[in-house]
Amino acid sequence: MTKYRTRLLTAMVLLTVAVLLGLGTLLGQLLKNYYLDSFYERLEKESSMLRMYIEDYGGILGADRTELEKFGDKLGAGILLVDKEGTILYNSQENVAAPRDLILEIVLGENKKTRFFKLKDNQEVHYHWTELKKGQETEGYLFLSLASSELKNAYKHIWWFISISLSLALAIIVLLGMRITRKYARPIESAANVAMELAKGNYRARTYVEDRTDETGLLSSSINVLARNLEDMAKTRDMQQERLMTLIENIGSGLVLIDSRGTINLINRGYRELFEVEPADLLYRPYYEAIPFREIREMIEDIFMTEQKQRRQFILPVLIERKYFDVSALPIIGTNNVWKGVLLVFHDITELKKLEQMRKDFVANVSHELKTPVTSIKGFAETLLDGAMKDEKALQEFLSIILKEGDRLQRLIEELLELSKLEQHNFRLDISVFSLDTMVKEIVAILEGKASEKNINLVVHPVPAEFQMEGDPFRMKQVLINLISNAINYTPAGGKVELTIRESGNDVVISVKDTGLGIEKKEIPRIFERFYRVDRARSRNSGGTGLGLAIVKHIVEAHKGRISVKSKPGKGSEFILEFRKLARGK
Repeated sequence: MTKYRTRLLTAMVLLTVAVLLGLGTLLGQLLKNYYLDSFYERLEKESSMLRMYIEDYGGILGADRTELEKFGDKLGAGILLVDKEGTILYNSQENVAAPRDLILEIVLGENKKTRFFKLKDNQEVHYHWTELKKGQETEGYLFLSLASSELKNAYKHIWWFISISLSLALAIIVLLGMRITRKYARPIESAANVAMELAKGNYRARTYVEDRTDETGLLSSSINVLARNLEDMAKTRDMQQERLMTLIENIGSGLVLIDSRGTINLINRGYRELFEVEPADLLYRPYYEAIPFREIREMIEDIFMTEQKQRRQFILPVLIERKYFDVSALPIIGTNNVWKGVLLVFHDITELKKLEQMRKDFVANVSHELKTPVTSIKGFAETLLDGAMKDEKALQEFLSIILKEGDRLQRLIEELLELSKLEQHNFRLDISVFSLDTMVKEIVAILEGKASEKNINLVVHPVPAEFQMEGDPFRMKQVLINLISNAINYTPAGGKVELTIRESGNDVVISVKDTGLGIEKKEIPRIFERFYRVDRARSRNSGGTGLGLAIVKHIVEAHKGRISVKSKPGKGSEFILEFRKLARGK
C-alpha cells in the first residue's frame, strides 16, 4: 500500500505543477504580448525617425538611397518606399517580395491599421507603415519590415527563463513539501499503522510521538492512550477468562453448556473424567445426538419448554459401572429476558450413596451383632430363672455360655470404641523408635499357645536385633496380633502361618502368610469394611467381630503405610504391609 506521505507529496507536486504550468503559460503570454507591443513600438519609432529624415532631405524622391541602405543595416529591418499610387520606389531587401496586396489596400484606404504581419516563405514578416507628406499632401508611404526570427529568439529566451524559474520553484516546493509532509504525515501514518495493529489485536503497538502540541501530536498521544487502555482491558479480560476457565476446568463437578439452538458449546474436564469421553464426541453437536442418556435429554427438553431450573438424581451407566449422579439443569437467561441456553451440572454422589449404604449396613450389622449375644444371655438367664438353675450341670453350662457371650459382647464394644477412636480427626500416633525383633518376640509369646491349640505351625523368620523403625509400637503390635490371629483362626489344623519382616531400601515390609481357606478375588476389596465377613458362620464360630481388619487398615493409613492382599481360594492368603522407616505421620 502506497504510504500516505507519498500520496500527499504526489498530490502536492501535481497541484504545484498544474499551478506553475498555468502560471508559466499566463506569464509567457503576457511577456510575449509585452515584447510584441515593444517590438511594434520600436518599429513605430524607427518609422517616425526615417519619415522625418526623408521629409527633411528631399522627400520620397530626393532621399539618398545609400543612406537608407545604411539605416536598414543599422536597424536590421527592410525599408520600402511606395508612392501614393502604390508604385514601389525603393526596396532595401530586393530578394524579398513586397506585399503588393497590402500596399494596394493601404493606398486605396481600405486598411487603416499601421501594423500587420504576413506569412512569406513559411516565415512571418511584421510591417509598420506611415505616410510621407510633402506639405499637407501625402507624397507616399514608408514601410519597415522585420522577420519573425528575432521575435522567435526573444520568445525562446522568455520561455527558457520561465522554465528555469518554474523548475527552480518546483524543486524548492518539492523539497519544502517533503519536509512538510514528513513532519505532518509521519505522525498520521504512525497512528494509522498503530490503529491497524490494534484492529488485529496487537495492543502493545505504540505510535510515534513528538513533543508537539498541535493536532498531530494530540492524535499520537490519543492513539497511545487508547492502545494502553485496550492493552489493560485485554489483560484484565484474559486474566478473568483464564480464572474462569481454570475454575470451570478444575471444579469437581461435570459442566455442560448448551446454547439456545441446542448445540453443546462447552464441557469441562470434570465431565470428561466422570463419563470418560473425548471433547470431539460432544462439542458443537446437538445435545439430542451427543448425550446418550435418555433421562438427561428429557430433562433438557423440559428446561427448553418450561425455562425453570430442575434438579434430579439418576443412576447412569459409565462403562461397566452404574453411578449415582445429582444433576442440576439451569436455564441461562441474559439481559432483556433473552434466552441463552442451558447449563447442566453433574455431581457424582456414588461415594455418598456407598457411604449411606455402609452406614445402613453398619447400623444393621451392629444391631445384629449386639442382638445375638444379648438374645443368648437373655434366653439362658430366663431358662435359669425358670428352674434350670437347680440343675448343677445345666447351671454350670448355661453360666459358661452367658460368660462367653458377655466376653464376646465386651470385645465387640471395645473394638467399636477403638474403631471410633481411630476415625476421629484428632487421633494421633505415639511415635517412637522401637525394635521390631523385640515386638515380634512379644507377639509370638501371646499367640504361640493359640496356634498350638489348633496344631498350626507358626513360623517367624528371624529379624536382626538392630532392625528398628519409627512408629507407634502399641498400634503396630495391635496390627500384627490382629493379622496373625485372623490367619490362625481361618487356617485349618495342620496348616502354617508365616511372619516375615524385611528391609527394602527406606521401607519396612511385613508379610503375614497362611495356608487357610483364602478369599475370592471379588471379595478382597470389601474385607476391610466393618462387619464384613467372607464366611459369616465360620467367623462367628471363631469369635471374630468383623472389625479387626477395619482397625488394621486405619492404623496402617495413620502410619502413612500401605496394605495389600494376595489370596487364592483354597491356597491361603498373604497380607503385605509397607511402612517408611522414618515415620511421616509424626
